[in-house]
Amino acid sequence: MNIKFIASIGMVMGFSVSSIAQVLDLKNALKLAVDNYDKIKAKEVLVEASAQYTAYQQKQYLPDVTVAAQQSYGTINAQNGPLYAYGGMGSAATSMPLAEQNWNAAFGSLYFANVNWNIFTFGRLKKQVDLALSKERTAVADVNQEVFQHQVKVGATYLNLLASQRIKYIQQRNAERAQVFFEMTNTRAKSGLIPEVDASLAKAEVSNAKSMEIKSFDKELEFSKQLSVLIGEDFQLYRLDSTYSTVTPKLMLDKGMNFNLENHPFLVWQQSKIAESKESEQLFRANRKPNFSGFGVIQGRGSGFDWNYVQDNSAYSSSYHKGVGIDRGNFLLGFSLTWNITNLFRFDHKVSEQRLMTRSLQHDYDRIQKDLDAQSMLAKKQINNSFENFEETKIQLAAAQLAYKQHTALYENGLTTLVDFTQALYSLHRAEIDYEIAQNNMWQSLLLLAAASGDLTIFLDARIR
Repeated sequence: MNIKFIASIGMVMGFSVSSIAQVLDLKNALKLAVDNYDKIKAKEVLVEASAQYTAYQQKQYLPDVTVAAQQSYGTINAQNGPLYAYGGMGSAATSMPLAEQNWNAAFGSLYFANVNWNIFTFGRLKKQVDLALSKERTAVADVNQEVFQHQVKVGATYLNLLASQRIKYIQQRNAERAQVFFEMTNTRAKSGLIPEVDASLAKAEVSNAKSMEIKSFDKELEFSKQLSVLIGEDFQLYRLDSTYSTVTPKLMLDKGMNFNLENHPFLVWQQSKIAESKESEQLFRANRKPNFSGFGVIQGRGSGFDWNYVQDNSAYSSSYHKGVGIDRGNFLLGFSLTWNITNLFRFDHKVSEQRLMTRSLQHDYDRIQKDLDAQSMLAKKQINNSFENFEETKIQLAAAQLAYKQHTALYENGLTTLVDFTQALYSLHRAEIDYEIAQNNMWQSLLLLAAASGDLTIFLDARIR
């Protein structure tokens, strides 16, 4: 009893919070979900990153321009012989070979500007840019399909929460009816008109009805938590738009039931991945081709060793200012054509690999398209069934309400048994719940159709009557 009492107090507090909360419209919930959901934010940042990568690839058309200045201090003893620098820059002394070792040292300097420009790459740079643009389009399509899928989740959770709130309302009404029934039975039992056991059974019905009410509130809390997470808000109880529980969807059965699935956000994303894979294949093909470049170098050098140092080893100066000036200058202009012939064979395997990956992505696309087509057909059938089922529940509810009124009057006048009255109460309770579920299922099936077709407006516009 203590647990039920605490739960009842919590329920009352929840009603109070809910009563002052602003009504959350479904469109507002979808907007909040897009604005606040962290996974969508993460993918939007990836779109910005892919745009920067595209800009980087476009800058590859610019030439390489290198400017450097070097100042050093050391000796220039040299001798005849080969020199190979392994794994890095080598050290070379610019002097004729001397007769013997000495430790004369002076400053030296080198200043240069180097330009290297890939004038013609036989389409490689263009394919790099095209691949970057394709990656950017894939990232955008990924965001769009994530937004769509998330909005479908929000819509389904919204309807589930609304259904749980309606069922909780039905349970409250059932508890009120059970309480009235108990008070009536208890009064008649105390008067000796009916056995005391009838009052005990009526009291048990009250307890059972309150227990069902508490359980229905648990379901509301669960779906409230799910909705809070999906729209990026703190946990709270929501007041929802009651339209979805009071009207039936407006359908254009003669129009709009045939959809172009190629525009489905998920298929667009899959198609963009196929296009990206094809661009990668073209880039690998371009890597097999040669490279035509132009280059230019201008440099100035200075040295503390004089021009006749080989003949006169004293013809040098250790002064810093003597060595870091520019005494000689040179320039170099030219073109180069480079072609790694083995790339013709090496990149054949990369091209074949990427072609097979493209085929794999195409098979995934075909599978998803077939699945969405089957889902849309299923949704259309379920919509028809949900409308037919809703009409049946209206008949059941009307019959159950009439039976309940009749058995209430009969029981009050002692013309029927407790079992018959309880059965009428059960029938009404079940009919009310079935009616609410059928009402909600019409919207759920329409949401399924919108999800399969890739267009949420099918669901959102159906509320307009």
